[in-house]
Amino acid sequence: MTTPPSPPPADPGASAPGPGRPPRRRALILGSWLWVTVPLAYGLYELVHKARQLFTG
Repeated sequence: MTTPPSPPPADPGASAPGPGRPPRRRALILGSWLWVTVPLAYGLYELVHKARQLFTG
C-alpha cells in the first residue's frame, strides 16, 4: 500500500506576520518596485527631454 504524498512546505514569507514580527515582505516588495521604477522614470524623463531637443532645435 502506498502513502499519499505529503503537502509542499509552506512559504514562510507568505504567512501573516505574528505579534512582534515586522512585515518584511511588504518592505521587500516596495523596495523592489522602487529599484525598477526610479531608473525607469529617470530614463523616460531623459528620453522626452532629448527628443524635445532633437525636434525643436
